[in-house]
Parts: sequence; C-alpha cells; structure tokens
Amino acid sequence: MTISRRQVLLIGGLGILGAGGAMLPTGSVEAKSASRLSDGEMPRPYQASFVQAPILEPYSKGTDPVDGLPVNYYRLTQKAAMANILPRLSTPILGYNGLFPGPTISLDQGTKAVIRMRNQLPATHALDGHALSTSTHLHGSASLPQYDGYASDITHPGFYKDYHYPNFQPARTLWYHDHGVHFTAMNAYSGLAAQYHMHDPIERQLLPQGRYDVALTVSDAMFASNGALGYDDNSHSGLWGDVILVNGKPWPVMKVQKRVYRFRILNASISRSLRPALSTGDPLVVVGTDGGLVPVAQSVANYRHGGAERYEVLIDFRKYKTGQRIELRNLSNKNNVDYDYTNRIMAFDVTDEPVDTADPTWNRIPTTLVGSETMSLKTTQSVKTRRFRVKRNDTTNLWTINDDSWQDVIASGYKRVIADPALNSVEIWEIENKSGGWFHPLHIHLVDFQVISRNGRAPFAYERGPKDVVYVGEDETVKLLMKFTPHKGVYMMHCHNLPHEDHDMMAQFRVGLKATDVDPDDPMTAAKAEWDDEEAED
Repeated sequence: MTISRRQVLLIGGLGILGAGGAMLPTGSVEAKSASRLSDGEMPRPYQASFVQAPILEPYSKGTDPVDGLPVNYYRLTQKAAMANILPRLSTPILGYNGLFPGPTISLDQGTKAVIRMRNQLPATHALDGHALSTSTHLHGSASLPQYDGYASDITHPGFYKDYHYPNFQPARTLWYHDHGVHFTAMNAYSGLAAQYHMHDPIERQLLPQGRYDVALTVSDAMFASNGALGYDDNSHSGLWGDVILVNGKPWPVMKVQKRVYRFRILNASISRSLRPALSTGDPLVVVGTDGGLVPVAQSVANYRHGGAERYEVLIDFRKYKTGQRIELRNLSNKNNVDYDYTNRIMAFDVTDEPVDTADPTWNRIPTTLVGSETMSLKTTQSVKTRRFRVKRNDTTNLWTINDDSWQDVIASGYKRVIADPALNSVEIWEIENKSGGWFHPLHIHLVDFQVISRNGRAPFAYERGPKDVVYVGEDETVKLLMKFTPHKGVYMMHCHNLPHEDHDMMAQFRVGLKATDVDPDDPMTAAKAEWDDEEAED
C-alpha cells in the first residue's frame, strides 16, 4: 500500500518521542523500553515470520558501445508508503519503491548498472520539516565521484538522477542508502536502505547460492503510540531503538533445512553496534567482509559488527534436530543502550525438508577462499602515513575528523580536503579515537582497505578481509593500508554512526588531482539531476 504526499503530511508521518533526554552512554546502558506502544501493541521476539526483500529485475538490458560490456537498466522510486512492521499498526516509511528495506539488486561482476533514481518523496519530512532531497550512495562500489552519492550532490523531490555503476570489483555485498547532506540519519532510518549483491565465478562455486544465500538487513527502531517510527538521537550522539528488525520484521523466525547456509549480514542501524552469536555456542564462520571474500575463513564465537559493516557468515544446521530452534543473539558492545529484547536478533527453526545433496555447497565449509589485491598489499609499498583523530569538539559540540567537518568543506566551496593521495598510490591511514565514551564505524569511500593493526596488535580474526568500514572502538587506534584506485576525484570519509556524520563528522580527500586542476568528474557539477516529467507513481 502506498500513500500520497498530502496524506503523509496530514497524518503526521513519522512520530517523535524522547527516550530519556540527552544521553551520553558510558558502558552498556540498560533500560526497559524506548517505544511508546501499549503493551499489547509492542512486538515480542519470534512472533513474526522471516521474509526476504524482493529482487529488483532490470526493466531493460543492453550493451555499452564503448567497451562492449553488458548493462542492466533499473528504475527505483523513493516515495512515502505504509509498512507492516508491527503486528496490527501500520508504520509510515520512506522507501525505495515504497519498501522497507528496499529491493535487492543482484548481478554478476562485469555487468554494468544504470539506475534511474526518482525522488517522489514529499517536499519535507513529516518529523522535523527538513527538505527531502536525497543523494544515493552505493556503499562498497568504486564509482566515479558524480555517481558516488556525494552528500551535497542532492536530488530534489520531483527530479531524478541516473547513477552509473561499473561493477568490476570482486564479488561482494554492497548496499545502497540515502546520503543527503546533514539528514542521512533520519532518511536512512525512515527506510531508505537496501542490499546490492555482486557475484563472480569463484564466489558462485565456493558458497551457497539462491535460497541458501540469505540477505539479513538488521536495524533497530523505536515507535510512537500510533505505530509511527519514533526518533531521538540523544543530542546527536546516537539513536538506539528497543525493537530489532531483520528485513523490516521484528525478531523474525526463519525455517531452515539441515544444511549449510550463507548469510549476508548488514548492520543498517544508524547508531547501534551488534555482537552476533549463536545460542548453541557453535561458531559463525566468516567468509566475507565488506569488500568480498576473505583469504581464509575464520570461525568465531561472536564478533563486533558496527554500522554499515557487512559480514558474510556460514551457519551449519546439519547436526541439529528437526524442530530445534537456534537463536541468533546479540551480546552487544560498550556504549550501546540496551533494552529488554535487544539481546536477540532472530531465530531459526530446523525442518525435515529434504536437502538437495547434488548441490556441493550443502555440506561445504571452505577454509581457503580467495586472495585480493587489497589483502596482498604490503606496508613496504606505502609512500605516506597519515594520522586522523575522531572526536567531539568541546566548543562547537560537533563531531569532527582532525577538527575538520563538512561545514568546513561547504564553506570552502567544496575544495577543502584532509588528504591528497596520488592515483594508484599506497598509503597507511591511522585513525585514533581517544574517547572512552564513543565508538566510531569509520567509512572511507572509493577504496577497500586492509586493517593492519589495532592498538599495535594484530586485527581481529573476523576483520582479516577487505574492508571499507572500520570499527574504531573506545580508546582504540587502528592502522589501515589502502591503494587509491581506480578513479581521480574527491571522495568522502565519515563516521557511520549517522547522527555523528550529520553533525558533522565528515570530510573529503582528493585523489590524483591538484587543487587547481579542472575536474571533469566534480560531483557538484557533473551528471546533475534532471526534472522528472514522467507521470508520478501513486
């Protein structure tokens, strides 16, 4: 069901509520609830059935005349709609094609994509009145700057933009979400997020496919008494909801066969970090990180999962009994706010459905997977080490990177940068978080990087794969090794605790260009949005 812009504005859309006023978490804070739902309307774990987001099919296919590569053409519409998240109440959302989360895009490496992103949102957000202009970021893609979702490259309601994605990288789990300047948190929280899967022949051979390749988009939310989403970012420090959603359903139950499954777990929460673990104590086998397959599979009892990180894990259900329930729990981390049921994510019920043993992945837990250019980099290749400190500015109360913020970028006419690596150069970036009261999932656009150390020690086993987000925990310093390829231009670096990004922990770096160079791929001037004269969708 969809609703008109006028209806959204009339019914008030997204509700606002407080969760205890300004809050600066220290340690893991526990509380009973944040939502204003009545006890009878409050969802409980394991009452909802698991669902997957639909796969978006291209409306057309063609060939790029320049290089002869195949191209898939897609159309997505950002619009207001009603979602069935709660048992009885409907929830107004903003969604790609009106869905929460949006449809999954799945294609093969080497097939390009052109996505027409139509902004048919209301003129303003019903919660706080901010203009609903958007910028779509395909997170994990080495896109040209003008198609990268540069925060200030916005598309206004009534306009569209065609985004071009090269899809030449190794197989990986990407995701697309709104990146509109200073309102990313509220827009993504309202529903503008979805997964995007890129396959290649090696990944298809090694890992489960089809119905056994399962996307889990995990987020948290709080609700007003009428079922609308509530919002309280605790003075821009973060939002922690009391309801855990998987693919838009609260604590769902999935029926599984007695075989190996692959789960693509995306933490799409705007602030909350997770620590997934199985109730049986059995391991989760990490086979992929943000940038694709890990060189060697890693078995872990649990792992720390920050916002925007993607981990691909195998779970082996072969030894469990028919009817047995296995829970995917959340052990949480420091500086979350935890509620009665946020220690659970979802559950799996084992069935006696026959297993297709002709599929070789049904009982395969690979140990050696595949290397990558990123994981083959050596520190001796680095030509420069740069140091960055993430913190909250005591004077301005803004979150900053080396005292730089996106306000500074805007004030400079989008020229100010915190780094200027040469194209194809290798550098070490050191990220320091001296605050004991905050963790920061830091995202660097364009590149995949290798985590080479954490507080002078080896990285955690589960992060020994290509990454584009690094969890910089309390009083931690991480070192990252990366190659700045394949494009010249300006790209963003920011915290993926999205209230931090919006206020104002985001800066930019410039690859392969001098400040005085003419940039044909300038995201503020190239490939601008156009007026959408197609008939608006109902």
